[in-house]
Amino acid sequence: MEKRIGIIAIIIEDPNSVSQVNTVLHETPGLVVGRMGLPNVVDGIAVISIVTLGDTNAISSMSGKLGQIPGVLCNTMYSKHQIKA
Repeated sequence: MEKRIGIIAIIIEDPNSVSQVNTVLHETPGLVVGRMGLPNVVDGIAVISIVTLGDTNAISSMSGKLGQIPGVLCNTMYSKHQIKA
């Protein structure tokens, strides 16, 4: 199976959605290799960047779940380099 490095950028505009975001991130613990969060950038808006390593379908699935949470904006970028595992 080939894996890719990905970055998921998350903007949380509704502070009530934070627990849902954390739940989704914890559902696939082997996928997340790094996380940086800025909890209160401006007026209750949080920003989280997630570095992932895994199958593009798994990363896309997690990103899709995050994007469906009300008050959450999400975008994903992948490396072109494939890692054989």
